[in-house]
Amino acid sequence: MAEQRVPSREEIETVIRGVIVPASEGAASDQSLLEVGHIESCQVAGGRIRLTLAVPSSLAQPLEKSASGAELALDRAFPEWRASVLLTAHRPTAAPRPEARAGGGHRPLGGVGNKDTEAGPLLPQVGAVIAVSSGKGGVGKSTTAVNLAAGLALEGLSVGLMDADVHGPSLPRMLGISGKPEVRDGKLIPVEAWGLRAMSIGMLVDETQAMVWRGPMVMGAIGQLLGDVAWGALDVLVIDMPPGTGDAQLTLAQKAVLSGAIIVSTPQDIALLDARRGVAMFEKTRVPVLGLVENMSYFCCPNCNHRTELFGHGGAREEARRLDVPFLGEIPLLADIRLSADEGAPIVVRAPESEAAKAYRSLAAGVAGVVRKLPRRR
Repeated sequence: MAEQRVPSREEIETVIRGVIVPASEGAASDQSLLEVGHIESCQVAGGRIRLTLAVPSSLAQPLEKSASGAELALDRAFPEWRASVLLTAHRPTAAPRPEARAGGGHRPLGGVGNKDTEAGPLLPQVGAVIAVSSGKGGVGKSTTAVNLAAGLALEGLSVGLMDADVHGPSLPRMLGISGKPEVRDGKLIPVEAWGLRAMSIGMLVDETQAMVWRGPMVMGAIGQLLGDVAWGALDVLVIDMPPGTGDAQLTLAQKAVLSGAIIVSTPQDIALLDARRGVAMFEKTRVPVLGLVENMSYFCCPNCNHRTELFGHGGAREEARRLDVPFLGEIPLLADIRLSADEGAPIVVRAPESEAAKAYRSLAAGVAGVVRKLPRRR
């Protein structure tokens, strides 16, 4: 079978230059999309063309129709590739230099403009990249990501775990990791724990230090976690995403060439509302949604085993049905899950016969089956 031809950046720019923005969408006159904005990033890998266009903040909303037109133009020009075009609006103010440094010859954290990251495909030795996401914080996303990753390792896969929640990195505590990672040849070496290769901004700074970073610095740090870490050969990299649907999430969706996303939500309506936004974001970036997980689905009293549905029950299952995405399972709200996280041991390995561990193992087994069927990223 003939090898798929990779479109060059110049060919992609030519197509985008042919997309005309009408004056009704905010242009001074009928202008090319590249006259209104400029290409901030361009990733061509995994059968997808992922383009981020920086435009004036006042035009970001009106230009959505032109962005969709650009996707159609790219799909027509390169029919073997699926295109996604995202609009972003960054203020041109200079970001302050971060105080945190990795040491050992590694670049300062949060640096903007990682040319090495843009130069070629990221994570070339990683078979699949799975994002664990939530529309809001406090729904147990990180706990789910850690136990999913550990469960995938128990399924026989080689697994990496990346903590992309820059403002609230919790992976080191949840895996019982202390100390800073080693640096070799300018690359950070992931720390190994519980059968995983793990990396987090939390390993590089003091856990009491506030990460007071502007958007470009956050995205620079995320770019470094992707491009400046020697992940090596992995079957799957699990990314614990920041909560919400902002610039950091879009950067990851674009740069990491995600194979799929898992949305974590509690059963209550307010969490499901934000979960819908998460699904919509991944659909916009053409990242397959592998399914929804209902966390804190029910509580069982440790004394009498009485079941109480504190946040309702079945909301995520119903939402998955409504959105036509798979429902991946229910995770109970149990004190043992909190205890294992605080003690730095995923419950799937700390108490493998517990109800919670069995729920996570069931989730991991289902995801492992999906990962094995996914086409390998190129």
